[in-house]
Order: sequence, then structure tokens, then C-alpha cells
Amino acid sequence: MVRIKVIDGTGSIRAFSESSEEVMLCADVEYDEESRIVIESDHHNLVVQMDNGMLPGEVFLPDGRMTWVVPYGEHRLAYAPGTFEVGRHTVTARILGKEETKERRNIALNPADLRGDTDFYPHCTANVETRNESCFAARNVIDGMRFNSFHGEWPFQSWGIGAREDAWCRIDFGRDVEIDGMALTLRADFPHDAYWVFGHAVMSDGSEISFDLEKRGDRQFIETGRHIISWIRLERMIKSDDPSAFPALTEWEVFGHDIG
Repeated sequence: MVRIKVIDGTGSIRAFSESSEEVMLCADVEYDEESRIVIESDHHNLVVQMDNGMLPGEVFLPDGRMTWVVPYGEHRLAYAPGTFEVGRHTVTARILGKEETKERRNIALNPADLRGDTDFYPHCTANVETRNESCFAARNVIDGMRFNSFHGEWPFQSWGIGAREDAWCRIDFGRDVEIDGMALTLRADFPHDAYWVFGHAVMSDGSEISFDLEKRGDRQFIETGRHIISWIRLERMIKSDDPSAFPALTEWEVFGHDIG
């Protein structure tokens, strides 16, 4: 069973729907600053689309429940203009089949990820986000958007490091997964941007890899070898000698599959 509830700031349920495998909810509501969407399921792996202005993606619910606070105010700058603002919204959720979870795919992709603590995964965090602005938040690197010829508001959101040399970024998967590779799409708003020439990825199994990067705007694929992990972290990223102090990451893809 899958259930979707739209709850306003007073705690009132404004819209509700449930189904055995797939739910398609149309909610005629005006979101307020404390509106949230709650999805509950008897299964841990779902495909969700939180608004008609967002991409769909997979989520993993360790406790069979996700609470999604609707972005408001400045937080909306990382989403398409008008998203969450109209008076009619769609939310969908379906169970991800066992065979689908075993397929090789980008298991980091989660357009629904939010800043701060979450009860669903994948979830991306970092030790710095430029000026603490949503357009430069860590969650942007797993939202499925690889537009990188500019910087700032949607569709050019990215992870910005505020010129910190000790910046790190981490993806938590919420369970063990098996990975074999990844791809980084650097922000390529040159000459405003610099870029990284070298970096490291550390994994929860205690292993780490190092890799080279180039001044390019397309995906740069990196072989990681096969690892069973619950998280992976980018760290010790070495900037190019460009005059700019602003290397940034637009998208981070991690390829693998669920186990078990």
C-alpha cells in the first residue's frame, strides 16, 4: 500500500490518496510556509514525483515514511519558476519492483532531496554551501539537472564551495548498495569558474580512490571498482591554477544497484 497526504501548517490534511501500487494525487491547495507532503508505504523503494515542475526519481524509505517539507521562499530558487506556487499540484508515488532495484542505474539520483535532515534517501550533504544559498546547496548535485554553462538560479543550480579548500560533499544511500563507477559534471561557467584537476572519493567500506579531472563541461566518468557501501564522500579536491576561486559541481552520478 502507498499513501500520500498533503498537510498544511495547522496540521490539517488538505489532500489524500492511497493505492496498492501507484498513487496519483492532484491537490487543489495553496502551499504555505509549513506545508509538507507525507508518503507512507509498505515497501522501502519508491519512485516519486513531488510536483509537476520536478523530475521523478527514486527514494529509499528506511521506516516506510518520508516527510517532505515543501520548499518556500529562497529555497524555491533551485526549482523551476512557478513550481509550488500555483493552486493545483500533482504528487505521484509508485512501488519500485524487485527486478528494477537490481538494475544498474544512477542510484544517487534524487530530485526530491532536501537540505537539512531527511527521513528518506539518497541524501546529499556538505561542509559548506556558498553563502548558504539554495542555488549552491549540496542537494543540487543529485537532482538530475546537468545545465552548467552558467551559475545561480534554476536550471543552473550547483554545489558551490565558497572558495573553501577543505570542502567535502557526501551522498548517503540509507542502505547498502553495490557501486562500480561514477560521473562528475563540473560547473563550466568559464571564466567565472575555476575547476578541479584532482580529487578523492572515500567510501564507507574504508576504501578510497583518486582521480584526475579536466576543464570540460560534459560528464567525466570515473571507475571506482566494485564496492558495497552505504555512503561516499568527495574530498581533498585540488583546484586548477585559474585566477577564479570558484570551482563548483553541477551533478554527481553514482552507478550501481541495490543488493539483497
